[in-house]
Amino acid sequence: MGATIDWLRTTTPGLLVLCGLAIAVLLIAIIKVKLEPFVALLLTGLLLALAAGLPIAQIVGTPLKAGESLLETGFGGILGHIAVIIGLGTVLGAILERSGGADVLTDKLLKMFGEKGAPVAMGLLGLIFGIPVFFDIGIFVLAPLVYVAAKRGGRSLVLYAMPMLAGLSMTHAFLPPHPGPVALGGLLGVSLGWLILMGFVCGIPGFIAAGIVWGTYIGKRVQVSVPEEFVPLEPEPEPSGGSGGTAVITKSPPSVALIGGIIAIPLVLILGATFGYQLLDKDSTLLQVLTFFGTPAVALLITVLVAFYLLGIRRGSTVQELSTITAESLKPVGMVLLVVGAGAFFGKVISATGIGTALADTMSAAGLPIIVLAYLISCGLRIAQGSATVAIVTTGGIVAPLVAEQGYSQMSIALIAMAIAAGSIILSHVNDGGFWIIAKYFNMTVKQTLQTWTVLETILSVVSFAVAALLFSIV
Repeated sequence: MGATIDWLRTTTPGLLVLCGLAIAVLLIAIIKVKLEPFVALLLTGLLLALAAGLPIAQIVGTPLKAGESLLETGFGGILGHIAVIIGLGTVLGAILERSGGADVLTDKLLKMFGEKGAPVAMGLLGLIFGIPVFFDIGIFVLAPLVYVAAKRGGRSLVLYAMPMLAGLSMTHAFLPPHPGPVALGGLLGVSLGWLILMGFVCGIPGFIAAGIVWGTYIGKRVQVSVPEEFVPLEPEPEPSGGSGGTAVITKSPPSVALIGGIIAIPLVLILGATFGYQLLDKDSTLLQVLTFFGTPAVALLITVLVAFYLLGIRRGSTVQELSTITAESLKPVGMVLLVVGAGAFFGKVISATGIGTALADTMSAAGLPIIVLAYLISCGLRIAQGSATVAIVTTGGIVAPLVAEQGYSQMSIALIAMAIAAGSIILSHVNDGGFWIIAKYFNMTVKQTLQTWTVLETILSVVSFAVAALLFSIV
């Protein structure tokens, strides 16, 4: 027995077996036992640390000092990086949603593209509005607008829904301030500026292939009608700040230019800092200014304050109403942060056990590029348990030691992050909550959802990964 334990803890094959067993326990806990991913990740991380023979003080600290333990540094390190960004990004999305920004973007895009180009307009709507808004919230907000477009066009709901869903999925998987990309920034040590750049470079081709090309093809072949009760052409306005309901901003809708400008503020500030660091002298005053305002938390804080004023205060909302919107929007964020924190702890344990080094040795012997390994691990976790966030943070924790050892450039690390993100969305099926939301909201059977949405996600994943892998091989 002792020899077996030593083999598991000290040899490359043994460590790989230990890692495989840990992932199997994680998947069983989530899929079979139905534990919350946060609890499952925390439990699996602790069990792996104990099985690997790590000292208790290293795992959880001592009664007098726990700040340097794997548990606290795993949680604290990543949450210190992402909590403010995700929180502010969520608030920004809520303000844009309640102001009527989605409606004005829809009207503008439909006028630009006309009736024949309405599916493309829906795709761009998902792409633009998806930058600051969580995936499921984007569906809830934009679905009624898709119903209206499909009803007016007199064609299958699938033709209009798929491009919009591709836009939302692409931004959610590849672009900050969404949880997955932000978490990868902290886990892999890559700036959000590079993640934004590579997110667009890798994600846009996937969006075109999955949303526009595939969406148009399958939308003509899978006929789904729009039930009358799904078409709220003239939704009744809710009283602003009324009791018992969701606070809304009810004045006349803002302009398209204003909505687009607000969405662009954090992207411009963050990219300004990224490019400034590459091009300017490290001691220059301009670089210091760009770095301060381009820090993601600061950039998003500025954007939220601008949105508060331009979309709220200037249009008649009170500070109390804006505070209500803020509080309501932040309610679902807690579990996201806990899952990401637990995933980071799991990754810390993997690093401390030496599993990362064992993976690196095995990968080198097999000649498997790290970007392919990252994608395959992420795909496997996504297909097995359904959650993109769990797939991202678990894969990020596994490959982070490998990335750190190789001394890759920021661009190369960002491309590895894109591979992980791409793997996390492949083959959405019945174990994915988003699968059922889409089936319900777009009036599809399970078979139709598999024919349309599942294939769309797989195309988005494969094409985006192919772009990332090609660029990685070049740089």
